[in-house]
Amino acid sequence: PKLQLLAVSLRQMRKLLFEFEDLSWFPDTIRESMTDYLRYFLKVTKFYKPVIPFISEILKQTNLQNIIDLCSGSGGPVEEVLSGLNATSEGNIKVTLTDKFPNISSYTLLQNKYPKSISFESTSIDAKNVPEELKGLRTIFSGIHHFDEVSIGEIIHNAIQNNAPIGIFDGGDRNIFMILGIILFHPLLFFLFTPFFRPFRISRLIFTYLIPIIPFCTVWDGIVSITRLYAPEHLERIARVHDEARYTWKSGKVKNSLGMNVTYLIGSPKR
Repeated sequence: PKLQLLAVSLRQMRKLLFEFEDLSWFPDTIRESMTDYLRYFLKVTKFYKPVIPFISEILKQTNLQNIIDLCSGSGGPVEEVLSGLNATSEGNIKVTLTDKFPNISSYTLLQNKYPKSISFESTSIDAKNVPEELKGLRTIFSGIHHFDEVSIGEIIHNAIQNNAPIGIFDGGDRNIFMILGIILFHPLLFFLFTPFFRPFRISRLIFTYLIPIIPFCTVWDGIVSITRLYAPEHLERIARVHDEARYTWKSGKVKNSLGMNVTYLIGSPKR
């Protein structure tokens, strides 16, 4: 009974808390600057480097060279992941960026930088209903905590229905030290590195230094994200409910260079 009450309390807290990025009315100018910062942070810290071997393995197992990245934000860790994969792959890995709120300017920047490897969908793509023509390994970086259990089940069910392998990766630790780190260090990083974020935006300077809406909303979303992180075994339980023994699943945690855990759930169709 106590565990059931705890589960109910966590679900209620998830409904009460919100992330600015998820709000449909939230200004794209602010949302895109927030995700641009996240892309910069993930790239510089090599946040998702430890999971590159997992992605490489599943691509080889499924004989795929295409990645359909869902909930891409501004591109997240795609540059780092792509570089790592192409260093060990015999062919050229291609990534298609998609999002419910696509950041076209950032996607264009990445496509121009990697014209043979990165493309994007300019229309809104729902991770729960991915168009059939987008074929490849589906990935979600730093995005699954935005969804409740029902929605995660729908994301996984949609992948299974299309016989698509899927890799879900989310970094961070659910503790007070992580929250304190976000509060203390992210504002400092914004102050020091905002002029170097690309694509360049005048609005980014205004809403960082003059009216610090971007740092505030990013810190808020970061704190809420920590409270909403899923354990790997929790994600795997959700997956197996929708699986019907058609997929092979692997879940767990690995540490990155910052000493943070990166949770992963990987599923691929059984041969």
